[in-house]
Amino acid sequence: MKVINFADTPSLANRYMLEMRSVDIQNDPLRFRTNLERLGQIMAYEISKCLNYREVDVTTPLGVAKCRETSDQVVLATILRAGLPFHQGFLSYFDKAENSFVSAYRRYREKGGDTFDVVVEYMASPSIEGKTLLLVDPMLATGSSMELAYRALLEKGTPARIHVASVIASRQGVEYVRDHFPQDKTTLWCGDIDDEVNSHSYIVPGLGDAGDLAFGIKD
Repeated sequence: MKVINFADTPSLANRYMLEMRSVDIQNDPLRFRTNLERLGQIMAYEISKCLNYREVDVTTPLGVAKCRETSDQVVLATILRAGLPFHQGFLSYFDKAENSFVSAYRRYREKGGDTFDVVVEYMASPSIEGKTLLLVDPMLATGSSMELAYRALLEKGTPARIHVASVIASRQGVEYVRDHFPQDKTTLWCGDIDDEVNSHSYIVPGLGDAGDLAFGIKD
């Protein structure tokens, strides 16, 4: 499995990562959502370089031009709710993509406890058979939510290629994806990779709860 860490290369993505991590800036929900969307756009552009293309003739006012368009059918899949702004960034570039939505959340076994189960309650998706699947979620902590979403989507077919995209991943999450996704056709894209996951399964230093920062604290 190939892993691309955007933090390894200086770019505008580094600035957006800085703003999303900073407690002095991230308390502006609009700015946080915008930065999630911006990073999604940057990742979409980079992923677009990995797709298959065909040459087409396009008629202009003065003649015919040789152009390229992707021959891959892209399905953009997102885990609700934190993934929505990130998803929009990808969709603004892959504007012809089909879309999937998976509801996966932590259900704690005891109130205030650390142990939880990841529950998938809802999915809406087209067929993914033979298509290029982009599975996007801002935080890849333990990797269990990402895997459960992927397993749910397999009810809709087997994709030809898989691109998993996260704003921040933990090293544990990276290894989990490496162990549970098809190695020969999966690429993992991360804004940055952090070393630690704490007892609550949050990435450290991470950025906090992406869903709460984007949409408000849930009850």
